[in-house]
Amino acid sequence: MKQTIAFQGFLGAYSDMACRQVFPEAQTMPCETFDEAFATLMSGQSDLAMIPVDNTLAGRVADVHRLIPETGVHIIGEHFQPIRHALLGVKGSKIEDLKTVHSHIHALPQCREVIKKLGLKSEVHADTAGAAQEIAELKDKTQAAIASELAAEIYDLDVLEMDVQDADHNTTRFLILSRDAFIPAIEKNKTYMTSFIFEVRNIPASLYKALGGFATNGINMVKLESYVDKSFQAAQFYADVIGHPEERSLQLAMEELGFFAKEVHLLGTYEAHSFRKN
Repeated sequence: MKQTIAFQGFLGAYSDMACRQVFPEAQTMPCETFDEAFATLMSGQSDLAMIPVDNTLAGRVADVHRLIPETGVHIIGEHFQPIRHALLGVKGSKIEDLKTVHSHIHALPQCREVIKKLGLKSEVHADTAGAAQEIAELKDKTQAAIASELAAEIYDLDVLEMDVQDADHNTTRFLILSRDAFIPAIEKNKTYMTSFIFEVRNIPASLYKALGGFATNGINMVKLESYVDKSFQAAQFYADVIGHPEERSLQLAMEELGFFAKEVHLLGTYEAHSFRKN
């Protein structure tokens, strides 16, 4: 039986593309919302989920950071997906015939230069692949979509122009999530990431003190984000550090964190993606 992996979006979305690149033999499962993707994983309808957390242009994917601690899922991997936007049209359409371009609210400003050059009107959609699907259904040669090359293949559209994004560094980081925890055995010459959430104690300089152990033990913290409570106090934090729990330096840093944190919850340890070496 094929392994299944859930993602948010329509078939042909960049999340779908990420799933297929990492798990080429798996069956991808489109979900309308992030909540649905997490629910699909937690109910056992899918084996894994591939969820975007950051984009170099759009920044943090807010909903995901709420759902990760709430659902109790485990991070077992990461993937960095370059975003290569394509201008798609129905079969036989030409660039000079286009009047309107459809895409996600983040994708449209990422392709501002080509939209301006072609003098197109922009229409916002909830998903890049959903926009491509609608263009295929409209069968109107004046309408185009900005989406992935995979979406063109799925919805039988022509790629009118490839790489229409303004910035070549447009990249999305995805987390691979599982219901079950899995910590890989440490191997030489491999780099590992460890992700966790923690809540600081209500004492002066608590965050400074909580993080001091990472500095003194030479642990590189590459991500730190706060969650505000109902009083808008930054009480809980999400962190990614470079290191493996079997390494003594990380053990010491986590021990010191425990002195100044009310609660520490390990989300996962996984091999760092090769993108981090660039």
